[in-house]
Amino acid sequence: MNKLFLGLALAGLAAAPLSARWRLLPETMPVMVAKSAMKVVPGPGWNSWSFRPGKKNELWSYDGPVLNQIEFVGGVADGEALAKERNKKDKPLPKFSSKMLPTDIAQIYEQTQRIVTQSPDFVIDSMEPVSFAGYPGVKFTFRFTKPDEELTRKGEARGAIVGGKLFLIAYSAPALHYFDAHLAKAQAVMESAKIN
Repeated sequence: MNKLFLGLALAGLAAAPLSARWRLLPETMPVMVAKSAMKVVPGPGWNSWSFRPGKKNELWSYDGPVLNQIEFVGGVADGEALAKERNKKDKPLPKFSSKMLPTDIAQIYEQTQRIVTQSPDFVIDSMEPVSFAGYPGVKFTFRFTKPDEELTRKGEARGAIVGGKLFLIAYSAPALHYFDAHLAKAQAVMESAKIN
């Protein structure tokens, strides 16, 4: 099993740009994420990756992005996608609308991830209203597999529309061991979110 995870970790690092770097985050000091108005308190052990999947995104990890990651989406405006377009002609990403309901956040995230991760089986398992950064938002759980892996990944996300812009934090990891190992730490990051 350890060889499988080591292989996945090496494959994930090989896919990242060589110039991408990691930086250990301060435990107790609030930090701005995704170049946006959202701040969170990292807590111990999280590292920020200089590689960004989009202009308004940021990735953190505890053990490496293949084993666990937190993705921040900060301040996506009307008509913008949640990630960088990779194949706009054949597989365009869905666009955010400020008129969406909180429940629509889960749907646009699912549609985006199906394209970005190339996962045909991305599923939202649960959804409920929640206060996110002091605003009415949504909490949802999900699971998916990537086409080149046999591992099922699980995730939890929270988000809200604030001032007509979308803010979201999503944690994901392999269901086997890694998801539960750092879920509480990821939830603490989500609960610390503030949007100015």
